[in-house]
Amino acid sequence: MQSADCSSSSLVWISGATEGIGLGLARNIPYPNARIVNLSRREHPDYESHYLDLADQTSWPGIAALFTQTLRTFRGERAIFIQNAHLKGMTGFAGEVPSDDYERDIIANVAAPLRLGEMFLHAVRESGFAGEAGLVMMSSSSARSPTVGQTVYCAGKAALEMWVRVARRELALRERRNIWVTAVRPGFVDTSLTRHIATMADSDYPLAPQMRKQMASGVGIMDIDTAARQIWAALPTDQSLLLFGEQVRQEV
Repeated sequence: MQSADCSSSSLVWISGATEGIGLGLARNIPYPNARIVNLSRREHPDYESHYLDLADQTSWPGIAALFTQTLRTFRGERAIFIQNAHLKGMTGFAGEVPSDDYERDIIANVAAPLRLGEMFLHAVRESGFAGEAGLVMMSSSSARSPTVGQTVYCAGKAALEMWVRVARRELALRERRNIWVTAVRPGFVDTSLTRHIATMADSDYPLAPQMRKQMASGVGIMDIDTAARQIWAALPTDQSLLLFGEQVRQEV
C-alpha cells in the first residue's frame, strides 16, 4: 500500500479507485510522488484506502472529517477530489423496479455525489488550505439524454452538472480563486459498470443491444487508462464541463 507521505506536493482523493475509471485515474496521476487516497467500500492493495459506502449515509461524515483534518496539516501545492464512485443501480422502468432498491439508487447516485462535493468545498474553507483545490465530478452524456430505463442515472448526472455550474458561480462571487470545480463526461469507457448495464434485458434497457454491439466491435470505446490520461491532460480547467465523446454511438 502506498504510504501517507506528508512530503507529497499533491494530494488526490478518488472515490471508487478500486476499479474502472477511478482505478485508471489513480494509476495515471501526472503528479510525481502524489499521495493517492481511495475512498471506497473495498480497499485497494496499492493505495491508502478509507471506507465510503455511497448508499450508507453513516459513512459520509467520516469522509468529511478526513478531508478537513488532512487539509489542515497538508502543506503541498494541490489537493484534488475526484467524485467518481457509482453504485450499480437497478436499471429499469420507474414504478417497476423494487422500491427499496430504487431508493438506495437515489441515495447513492444522486444525493451522495452532491453531498461529497459539498463536503470537500467545506473542508477547503474550514481548513484554511490556500493551495490549488480541485473538485472533479464524474458525469455522463446521460445528463442530457433521457435514456429509457435510467431515470435515476439521468436525473443524478443532470443534477450533478447543474450543481457544478452553480457552485462555480458561488465560488466566483466569493473570489475563491484557488478552487476550481468541473464536471467530466468521459465518453464510452469499458468498465464493470458499462458491462453490467449492457447485460440488462433489452425490455428494461433498450440501449443495451447497441452497447453490446459497440463493445464487441471495439469502435468508439476506450480502456480505463486511455480515458484517465485524457481526463488528466485536460485538468486543471476553467470549464464547467469537459466532454470526451458520447457514451454510445447511435446508429444512423
